[in-house]
Amino acid sequence: MNKTITDGIVFTPPKFAFGLHHWSSQDGTPGQDDYDNEPNAAFVPADQDFSGCLELTKTQAVQKLRAFYQTPLSPGCYLRIRTRVKLVSGAFPTVSIAGWPGAAGNVHLTGVNEAGPVTSLNTYGEVVELSAIVGSGNRTGVDLHWGKDAIYGHFGLDLTGPSGGVVRIEDIIIEDISGAFVDQLIGAVDVRDYGAIGDGFADDHDAFEAADKAAAGREVLVPRGNFRINGSITFQNRVRFVGNITMPDSARLTLLKDFNLPSYIDAFGDEVVAFKKVYQSLLNFNDHYILDMGGRRIELDGPLDMQAAVDNKTVFNSRRVVQNGQIQANANAAWTPDQVVAQATYSTSDPKSLTSVANIANIAVGSLVEGTGVGREIYVKEVNVGSQSLTLSQPLYGAAGTHQFTFTRFKYLLDFSGFQKVSGAHFDGIDFQCTGNASAVLLPPDGETFHFRDCLIVKPKDRGITSPGTACQGMMFDRCQFISNESPLKVQDLVSIAFNANKNDVKIRDCRAMHFKHFRIMGGSGSVITGNHWFHGDNETNGVRKGGIVFTTTNLKTLITGNYFDNNFIEWTNEYEADPSFANQYSFGGLTITGNIFTANDVASWFSFLVIKPYGPGHFVHGLTMTGNVFRSINGPIDRVESVDSTFATLNHSKARNVVVQGNTFNAISEPIYNPCILEHSQASDTQTWTVDFAPSLPFNGRARTVEAVVPVGVIQSGSANIYELSHAQAEQGGSGSQVKLNWSRACRGSVNLTARMDKPT
Repeated sequence: MNKTITDGIVFTPPKFAFGLHHWSSQDGTPGQDDYDNEPNAAFVPADQDFSGCLELTKTQAVQKLRAFYQTPLSPGCYLRIRTRVKLVSGAFPTVSIAGWPGAAGNVHLTGVNEAGPVTSLNTYGEVVELSAIVGSGNRTGVDLHWGKDAIYGHFGLDLTGPSGGVVRIEDIIIEDISGAFVDQLIGAVDVRDYGAIGDGFADDHDAFEAADKAAAGREVLVPRGNFRINGSITFQNRVRFVGNITMPDSARLTLLKDFNLPSYIDAFGDEVVAFKKVYQSLLNFNDHYILDMGGRRIELDGPLDMQAAVDNKTVFNSRRVVQNGQIQANANAAWTPDQVVAQATYSTSDPKSLTSVANIANIAVGSLVEGTGVGREIYVKEVNVGSQSLTLSQPLYGAAGTHQFTFTRFKYLLDFSGFQKVSGAHFDGIDFQCTGNASAVLLPPDGETFHFRDCLIVKPKDRGITSPGTACQGMMFDRCQFISNESPLKVQDLVSIAFNANKNDVKIRDCRAMHFKHFRIMGGSGSVITGNHWFHGDNETNGVRKGGIVFTTTNLKTLITGNYFDNNFIEWTNEYEADPSFANQYSFGGLTITGNIFTANDVASWFSFLVIKPYGPGHFVHGLTMTGNVFRSINGPIDRVESVDSTFATLNHSKARNVVVQGNTFNAISEPIYNPCILEHSQASDTQTWTVDFAPSLPFNGRARTVEAVVPVGVIQSGSANIYELSHAQAEQGGSGSQVKLNWSRACRGSVNLTARMDKPT
């Protein structure tokens, strides 16, 4: 609250003893009539109650007394006008302190109260004290609320009621009592001092701006009340909200010195409105790029439309950080997913479109698409109602023609789908409490470098983080936890997925996830996955397991290093190809799996930790490195660590290239694999052609395509003679091509170490 410095300023008008020409019988403005030599006014130098006073006879309906002196006024300064009066004779009038408010340019300020409380004089000779307080603020105790536009006043009295009464009036005193209105927080500037009303209807925008301008480094106080602000406003000074404000959705509140969620909650009195408003300011003001939630929790009864909160933008490409808070879903029907079943047509010539879509107006951006020939985690990226067409996040592998599709729109705590593009959004230390009611975050259709660091995604109903388009380009997860809502269920009954990605360069580092159907489904390449632990098992004997990581494209350029795979596996498909048959595209390759821990317990013997599932024929492995990993099965062995799911097609082993499987540890794995594979073969009787079978030791039960070395172990003998010449090797022998034949110049016996590969090195 502002306390005007008034030292040296004279507020009190001249005494009556100095002459009645100082006093007006009208408003007190220059040129008006005065009381000098008027028959109804006289100075009384001595009175038993007053040392000197004016005796005034009431002759008009409103007998005015105003000083010609201009008493200065300023916002935050409160003046008390006081005097004493007594009725001498005649009719009984009423009396009140009164004044004429002057604004800039010496104009009359209209629309304000110009008279104070009315007192009746009904006893002759009784001394009655009158007072009134004038000031800018609409405060309790202020009788003449003149606002910030009044810069001076002409003060005095009004005599009303019956005429004919004779009244004596003591000298009028005006004194500064601003101290009576100073808040406990010294140095604050009260918005009421600058004209704020606080009734919830009047627009207090200008008063708030004026108070902030006057504060000049002091705190602005918004006292109790409901203040309506009809336009955007930026506070340069700190603000303390005791009362609350309301604003139109499009108006922005920017608190430069208090840019944090708790301050906005104080301002609006509603945590959800506050979060919308502070996020709106975050994307509209460049002085702040971090929004600190201050450890506060906001509870949502339905999805938060992030673009609607920032309705002046559909594209935003600068880094913005939301940190240190919790967002929680309350149980509410608003979280129920919307589902539409509609017929549509798909063509491989336009692999990311559905056309002739029935009921398209009811299909929302971000809807999951399911149906014949549709891969996992395919979403609606764009909707064109006019052309009855949809843009998809990925192609469909086998949906050519016209089919019925199901479109399911999950509901998310934070929904960015209303934006066209957002880049650089960063969530740091945010606890997304989905409570089994909601999903967590829906990304916009386009953008890049969304970053989640030290976040918790707890109990999502359907999905954790969903990308319906390309905003997952360069997405990063660091030290996040994904905790399922489905932990008590069997693996085969799980439906929730932690997150998906459609684009490249995704980084997942030091995260933890538990009991999802899939930890992540990834459709891009160039990803780095390091230091994570995800576990998806249950207590079933010979239980079903699902893919922890699902790759949906062939050439990955991806590193998987130092992770803990717990009761799940890597599933590698090409379900995001409109024509999944091999033509001239890259086939399955570019994947490095190094230094990981793979553990499974109580699984069927056919379980594998790496499963390649071609969705069309002709594919092969072209660039796979598996080194330094530990594979372990608990409560029963498994056959192999890798396999091919031939539901749609198998691999073409005759085209395998650049496969390295070395230095791994196999515990309770019946058939360890190696590439290159070294086998010691012993031939007990003289035989000219030795047959060495590398099955099942080559990855994916591949063909023995390359012989790298034949090294005798000891002496090779033919009868009693030693053999010194080398054999020549024939690769890819036998029905499955897994055998190597060593052809000697004559029948012989002995032992050799034979090194073969299931691939060609180039």
